[in-house]
Amino acid sequence: MENIKQKWIEALGSPSYEIPKEPIQLVKKYEYEDFDLEVYVQRNDPKSFQRVMIAFPKNLTTPRSAVVIPFYHPEAMLGFDPVTGETLKNFSDITMMNDLVKKGYITATADAYYITYTRNIYGKGDFERWGEAGKYLRLDNPNWTGVGKLFSDTTLLVDALSSDSRVDTNRIGIMGHSLGGKMAFYTGCLDERIKVIVASDFGICWEQSNWDDIWYWHDKVNELKEKNMDHSDLLGISSKPFCLIAGQYDDEKSLEMMKKAKGYLPDDEKLKFINHATGHRPPAWALKESYDFLEKWI
Repeated sequence: MENIKQKWIEALGSPSYEIPKEPIQLVKKYEYEDFDLEVYVQRNDPKSFQRVMIAFPKNLTTPRSAVVIPFYHPEAMLGFDPVTGETLKNFSDITMMNDLVKKGYITATADAYYITYTRNIYGKGDFERWGEAGKYLRLDNPNWTGVGKLFSDTTLLVDALSSDSRVDTNRIGIMGHSLGGKMAFYTGCLDERIKVIVASDFGICWEQSNWDDIWYWHDKVNELKEKNMDHSDLLGISSKPFCLIAGQYDDEKSLEMMKKAKGYLPDDEKLKFINHATGHRPPAWALKESYDFLEKWI
Protein backbone atom coordinates (compact mmCIF):
# COMPACT_ATOMS: atom_id res chain seq x y z
CA MET A 1 0.00 0.00 0.00
CA GLU A 2 2.85 2.41 0.77
CA ASN A 3 4.23 1.87 -2.75
CA ILE A 4 0.85 2.79 -4.24
CA LYS A 5 0.64 5.87 -2.04
CA GLN A 6 4.12 6.95 -3.09
CA LYS A 7 3.16 6.63 -6.77
CA TRP A 8 0.26 9.01 -6.24
CA ILE A 9 2.36 11.47 -4.25
CA GLU A 10 4.93 11.47 -7.05
CA ALA A 11 2.20 11.95 -9.65
CA LEU A 12 0.83 14.98 -7.81
CA GLY A 13 4.28 16.49 -8.09
CA SER A 14 5.90 19.21 -6.03
CA PRO A 15 6.24 23.00 -6.22
CA SER A 16 9.36 24.88 -7.26
CA TYR A 17 9.43 26.54 -3.85
CA GLU A 18 9.12 25.66 -0.19
CA ILE A 19 5.98 26.79 1.58
CA PRO A 20 7.07 28.89 4.57
CA LYS A 21 5.94 27.43 7.88
CA GLU A 22 4.13 30.30 9.55
CA PRO A 23 1.34 30.29 12.13
CA ILE A 24 -2.02 31.41 10.79
CA GLN A 25 -2.92 34.99 11.64
CA LEU A 26 -6.27 35.94 13.14
CA VAL A 27 -7.93 38.80 11.25
CA LYS A 28 -11.40 39.13 12.73
CA LYS A 29 -14.04 37.44 14.87
CA TYR A 30 -17.80 37.39 14.34
CA GLU A 31 -20.49 36.26 16.76
CA TYR A 32 -23.82 34.83 15.64
CA GLU A 33 -26.76 33.29 17.44
CA ASP A 34 -25.76 29.70 16.69
CA PHE A 35 -21.97 29.85 16.35
CA ASP A 36 -18.86 32.01 16.37
CA LEU A 37 -16.69 32.61 13.33
CA GLU A 38 -12.98 33.36 13.14
CA VAL A 39 -11.30 34.63 9.97
CA TYR A 40 -7.59 34.04 9.40
CA VAL A 41 -4.97 34.38 6.71
CA GLN A 42 -2.64 31.43 6.17
CA ARG A 43 0.52 31.39 4.09
CA ASN A 44 0.10 28.96 1.18
CA ASP A 45 3.09 29.94 -0.98
CA PRO A 46 5.96 32.44 -0.71
CA LYS A 47 3.89 35.23 -2.28
CA SER A 48 0.32 34.62 -1.17
CA PHE A 49 -2.05 33.65 1.62
CA GLN A 50 -5.33 31.80 1.68
CA ARG A 51 -8.28 33.17 3.63
CA VAL A 52 -9.39 30.65 6.24
CA MET A 53 -12.70 30.68 8.09
CA ILE A 54 -13.26 28.47 11.12
CA ALA A 55 -16.68 28.22 12.75
CA PHE A 56 -17.06 27.13 16.38
CA PRO A 57 -20.14 25.95 18.27
CA LYS A 58 -21.19 28.18 21.13
CA ASN A 59 -19.86 27.62 24.67
CA LEU A 60 -17.08 25.14 23.91
CA THR A 61 -15.77 23.47 27.05
CA THR A 62 -13.98 20.41 25.66
CA PRO A 63 -12.22 19.64 22.36
CA ARG A 64 -14.70 18.88 19.57
CA SER A 65 -14.81 16.89 16.38
CA ALA A 66 -13.95 18.98 13.33
CA VAL A 67 -14.74 18.85 9.62
CA VAL A 68 -12.67 20.39 6.83
CA ILE A 69 -14.98 21.65 4.07
CA PRO A 70 -13.02 22.76 0.99
CA PHE A 71 -14.75 24.67 -1.81
CA TYR A 72 -14.34 27.67 -4.10
CA HIS A 73 -14.56 30.26 -1.32
CA PRO A 74 -15.66 30.25 2.34
CA GLU A 75 -18.78 32.38 1.96
CA ALA A 76 -20.41 29.70 -0.20
CA MET A 77 -20.17 27.06 2.53
CA LEU A 78 -21.47 29.55 5.10
CA GLY A 79 -24.30 30.71 2.86
CA PHE A 80 -23.66 34.37 3.54
CA ASP A 81 -20.97 37.04 3.48
CA PRO A 82 -19.87 37.82 7.06
CA VAL A 83 -18.62 41.27 6.03
CA THR A 84 -21.85 42.49 4.43
CA GLY A 85 -24.35 40.05 5.93
CA GLU A 86 -25.65 39.31 2.43
CA THR A 87 -27.28 35.91 1.96
CA LEU A 88 -25.82 33.98 -0.96
CA LYS A 89 -28.91 32.41 -2.51
CA ASN A 90 -26.89 30.58 -5.16
CA PHE A 91 -25.38 28.38 -2.44
CA SER A 92 -28.29 28.13 0.01
CA ASP A 93 -28.74 24.39 -0.61
CA ILE A 94 -25.11 23.33 0.05
CA THR A 95 -24.14 25.31 3.18
CA MET A 96 -22.29 22.38 4.73
CA MET A 97 -20.13 24.54 6.99
CA ASN A 98 -23.18 26.26 8.45
CA ASP A 99 -25.13 23.01 8.80
CA LEU A 100 -22.35 21.12 10.56
CA VAL A 101 -21.30 23.79 13.03
CA LYS A 102 -24.92 23.90 14.18
CA LYS A 103 -24.66 20.15 14.76
CA GLY A 104 -21.74 20.71 17.12
CA TYR A 105 -18.70 20.32 14.84
CA ILE A 106 -15.90 22.80 14.41
CA THR A 107 -15.81 23.51 10.67
CA ALA A 108 -13.09 25.04 8.50
CA THR A 109 -12.84 26.19 4.89
CA ALA A 110 -10.66 28.43 2.72
CA ASP A 111 -10.31 30.09 -0.67
CA ALA A 112 -9.27 27.75 -3.48
CA TYR A 113 -6.12 28.59 -5.42
CA TYR A 114 -7.94 30.16 -8.36
CA ILE A 115 -8.51 33.08 -5.98
CA THR A 116 -5.17 33.13 -4.20
CA TYR A 117 -2.76 32.55 -7.08
CA THR A 118 -1.17 35.95 -7.51
CA ARG A 119 -0.62 36.20 -11.28
CA ASN A 120 -4.32 35.96 -12.12
CA ILE A 121 -5.92 38.85 -14.03
CA TYR A 122 -9.60 37.82 -13.90
CA GLY A 123 -12.20 38.68 -11.27
CA LYS A 124 -13.30 36.31 -8.53
CA GLY A 125 -16.57 35.44 -10.26
CA ASP A 126 -15.07 34.84 -13.71
CA PHE A 127 -14.71 31.13 -14.49
CA GLU A 128 -11.82 31.89 -16.84
CA ARG A 129 -9.86 32.64 -13.69
CA TRP A 130 -9.46 28.87 -13.21
CA GLY A 131 -7.75 28.47 -16.56
CA GLU A 132 -5.41 31.36 -15.92
CA ALA A 133 -4.54 30.15 -12.42
CA GLY A 134 -3.86 26.64 -13.71
CA LYS A 135 -1.74 27.91 -16.60
CA TYR A 136 0.46 30.10 -14.43
CA LEU A 137 0.72 27.45 -11.73
CA ARG A 138 2.12 25.06 -14.35
CA LEU A 139 4.47 27.69 -15.81
CA ASP A 140 5.84 28.58 -12.39
CA ASN A 141 5.93 24.97 -11.18
CA PRO A 142 6.51 22.59 -14.12
CA ASN A 143 6.81 19.59 -11.78
CA TRP A 144 3.50 20.28 -10.02
CA THR A 145 -0.17 19.72 -10.89
CA GLY A 146 -3.37 21.57 -10.11
CA VAL A 147 -4.59 18.63 -8.05
CA GLY A 148 -1.28 18.73 -6.18
CA LYS A 149 -1.84 22.39 -5.37
CA LEU A 150 -5.42 21.76 -4.22
CA PHE A 151 -4.18 18.92 -2.01
CA SER A 152 -1.38 21.07 -0.59
CA ASP A 153 -3.69 23.96 0.28
CA THR A 154 -6.25 21.63 1.87
CA THR A 155 -3.62 19.98 4.08
CA LEU A 156 -2.86 23.48 5.36
CA LEU A 157 -6.46 23.64 6.55
CA VAL A 158 -5.90 20.37 8.39
CA ASP A 159 -2.76 21.93 9.90
CA ALA A 160 -4.83 24.86 11.15
CA LEU A 161 -7.30 22.58 12.89
CA SER A 162 -4.63 20.24 14.25
CA SER A 163 -2.84 23.14 15.93
CA ASP A 164 -6.00 24.44 17.64
CA SER A 165 -6.52 23.19 21.19
CA ARG A 166 -10.30 23.39 20.74
CA VAL A 167 -10.16 20.57 18.18
CA ASP A 168 -10.11 16.87 19.03
CA THR A 169 -7.37 15.89 16.60
CA ASN A 170 -8.41 12.23 16.72
CA ARG A 171 -11.79 13.15 15.21
CA ILE A 172 -11.21 15.21 12.09
CA GLY A 173 -13.26 14.50 8.97
CA ILE A 174 -13.50 16.09 5.54
CA MET A 175 -16.49 16.81 3.31
CA GLY A 176 -16.87 18.57 -0.02
CA HIS A 177 -19.10 19.03 -3.04
CA SER A 178 -17.98 19.09 -6.70
CA LEU A 179 -14.54 20.80 -6.70
CA GLY A 180 -14.68 20.42 -2.93
CA GLY A 181 -15.40 16.73 -3.38
CA LYS A 182 -12.20 16.32 -5.37
CA MET A 183 -10.25 18.16 -2.68
CA ALA A 184 -11.91 16.14 0.07
CA PHE A 185 -11.23 12.83 -1.67
CA TYR A 186 -7.52 13.38 -2.31
CA THR A 187 -6.81 14.96 1.06
CA GLY A 188 -8.88 12.42 2.93
CA CYS A 189 -7.16 9.49 1.24
CA LEU A 190 -3.60 10.81 1.58
CA ASP A 191 -3.61 12.70 4.90
CA GLU A 192 -3.60 10.29 7.83
CA ARG A 193 -5.08 12.92 10.15
CA ILE A 194 -8.42 12.65 8.35
CA LYS A 195 -10.62 9.89 9.79
CA VAL A 196 -13.68 9.96 7.51
CA ILE A 197 -14.39 11.26 3.98
CA VAL A 198 -17.61 12.51 2.40
CA ALA A 199 -17.50 13.61 -1.25
CA SER A 200 -20.41 14.79 -3.36
CA ASP A 201 -20.67 14.32 -7.15
CA PHE A 202 -17.02 14.95 -7.97
CA GLY A 203 -16.64 12.29 -10.67
CA ILE A 204 -14.66 9.44 -9.14
CA CYS A 205 -14.09 7.83 -12.57
CA TRP A 206 -11.78 9.64 -14.97
CA GLU A 207 -14.41 9.92 -17.69
CA GLN A 208 -17.02 11.40 -15.36
CA SER A 209 -15.42 14.78 -14.83
CA ASN A 210 -13.01 17.36 -16.24
CA TRP A 211 -9.89 15.83 -14.73
CA ASP A 212 -7.90 16.81 -17.82
CA ASP A 213 -8.42 20.55 -17.30
CA ILE A 214 -5.23 22.45 -16.61
CA TRP A 215 -6.31 23.37 -13.08
CA TYR A 216 -6.60 19.65 -12.21
CA TRP A 217 -4.40 16.96 -13.83
CA HIS A 218 -4.25 18.41 -17.35
CA ASP A 219 -2.45 16.08 -19.80
CA LYS A 220 -0.90 14.09 -16.95
CA VAL A 221 -4.19 12.26 -16.57
CA ASN A 222 -3.24 10.28 -19.69
CA GLU A 223 -0.10 9.02 -17.93
CA LEU A 224 -2.21 7.87 -15.00
CA LYS A 225 -4.56 5.98 -17.32
CA GLU A 226 -1.63 4.34 -19.12
CA LYS A 227 -0.33 3.14 -15.75
CA ASN A 228 -3.81 1.80 -14.86
CA MET A 229 -4.01 4.19 -11.91
CA ASP A 230 -7.53 5.08 -10.85
CA HIS A 231 -9.26 6.36 -7.75
CA SER A 232 -9.93 2.89 -6.37
CA ASP A 233 -6.17 2.86 -5.66
CA LEU A 234 -6.41 5.98 -3.52
CA LEU A 235 -9.47 4.77 -1.68
CA GLY A 236 -7.84 1.42 -1.05
CA ILE A 237 -4.71 2.85 0.53
CA SER A 238 -6.82 4.82 2.97
CA SER A 239 -9.38 2.12 3.89
CA LYS A 240 -11.22 4.92 5.68
CA PRO A 241 -14.95 5.37 6.06
CA PHE A 242 -16.03 6.92 2.76
CA CYS A 243 -19.41 8.22 1.66
CA LEU A 244 -19.98 9.15 -1.98
CA ILE A 245 -23.02 11.23 -2.89
CA ALA A 246 -23.85 10.66 -6.56
CA GLY A 247 -26.18 12.88 -8.54
CA GLN A 248 -25.21 13.97 -12.04
CA TYR A 249 -21.58 13.09 -12.73
CA ASP A 250 -21.25 10.20 -10.31
CA ASP A 251 -23.59 7.28 -10.94
CA GLU A 252 -23.71 3.49 -10.65
CA LYS A 253 -20.29 3.28 -12.34
CA SER A 254 -18.97 5.16 -9.34
CA LEU A 255 -20.24 2.44 -7.04
CA GLU A 256 -18.32 -0.13 -9.08
CA MET A 257 -15.17 1.99 -8.69
CA MET A 258 -15.70 2.03 -4.92
CA LYS A 259 -16.12 -1.74 -4.86
CA LYS A 260 -12.75 -2.15 -6.61
CA ALA A 261 -10.94 -0.54 -3.69
CA LYS A 262 -8.86 -2.92 -1.60
CA GLY A 263 -8.89 -2.80 2.17
CA TYR A 264 -12.65 -3.14 2.59
CA LEU A 265 -14.85 -6.13 3.36
CA PRO A 266 -17.81 -7.06 1.14
CA ASP A 267 -20.76 -4.84 2.12
CA ASP A 268 -18.41 -2.95 4.43
CA GLU A 269 -20.24 -0.41 6.59
CA LYS A 270 -17.30 1.93 6.06
CA LEU A 271 -18.47 2.45 2.46
CA LYS A 272 -21.72 4.31 1.78
CA PHE A 273 -23.16 5.20 -1.62
CA ILE A 274 -26.02 7.69 -1.90
CA ASN A 275 -27.36 8.14 -5.44
CA HIS A 276 -30.07 10.80 -5.45
CA ALA A 277 -29.86 11.12 -9.27
CA THR A 278 -31.57 14.52 -9.19
CA GLY A 279 -28.76 16.69 -10.57
CA HIS A 280 -25.41 18.00 -9.46
CA ARG A 281 -26.32 19.34 -6.04
CA PRO A 282 -27.53 17.00 -3.30
CA PRO A 283 -31.07 17.38 -1.93
CA ALA A 284 -31.61 17.85 1.80
CA TRP A 285 -32.29 14.17 2.47
CA ALA A 286 -29.01 13.11 0.85
CA LEU A 287 -27.09 15.66 2.88
CA LYS A 288 -28.78 14.41 6.05
CA GLU A 289 -27.70 10.84 5.32
CA SER A 290 -24.13 12.00 4.75
CA TYR A 291 -24.17 14.02 7.97
CA ASP A 292 -25.36 10.89 9.79
CA PHE A 293 -22.41 9.02 8.26
CA LEU A 294 -19.99 11.65 9.59
CA GLU A 295 -21.55 11.40 13.03
CA LYS A 296 -21.14 7.63 13.06
CA TRP A 297 -17.38 7.82 12.49
CA ILE A 298 -16.28 11.00 14.29
